[in-house]
Amino acid sequence: MTIRVLIADDQALIRGGFRALVDSAPDLEVVGEASDGRRAVELARNARADVVLMDVRMPDLDGLAATRLICGDENLAGVRVLILTTFELDEYVFEALRAGASGFLGKGVEPGELLDAIRTVAVGDALLSPKATKGLIARFLTAPETRLGTSPRQLEVLTAREREVLALVATGLSNGEIADQLVVSPLTAKTHVNRAMMKLGARDRAQLVVVAYQTGLVRAAGPPSQ
Repeated sequence: MTIRVLIADDQALIRGGFRALVDSAPDLEVVGEASDGRRAVELARNARADVVLMDVRMPDLDGLAATRLICGDENLAGVRVLILTTFELDEYVFEALRAGASGFLGKGVEPGELLDAIRTVAVGDALLSPKATKGLIARFLTAPETRLGTSPRQLEVLTAREREVLALVATGLSNGEIADQLVVSPLTAKTHVNRAMMKLGARDRAQLVVVAYQTGLVRAAGPPSQ
């Protein structure tokens, strides 16, 4: 199955470079380019993209606002947004996830890493690496001024095992790594993750991470709370 990619960046040279790289992969295909956020939202609705590579600083409508519109549109529920920017500032990490992005990378990423990142978010996984970025996310999501009104009671819909799996997802573990830690099959781990997503109304693993931190299930430092 070919993953359809939309590139949103206000610099034509950068868009061209990303297009050449993405189109060089046999399982990826560029289906559109946008030079501003408003055009990116329009193309996301019309080009049937699976993943949007989204710059942050763009004219007319910035990438974070465009991400918020895409991720808030029920008709675009299957579209994942991967934020790419040269401005790797702490607040962008938080705002990108808050807007609904599935991942966040600097434009200095290696070509192979970018292609793998597209594949990762396309299947619904969160891309929250490098580890330093995950630390920044944790600090922002646990800061009082950035809480979004979530409460530990939100987790009452989950079973004890689902809460345990949610905490492991928030630490960045894959389904296979979760399976190894809990001594279950990868399929069982995936089932728990999917059930947690469904019960919490999360569109992907990135939103599970947000819930885990904001409800206090996982802290910025130290083990998950009991």
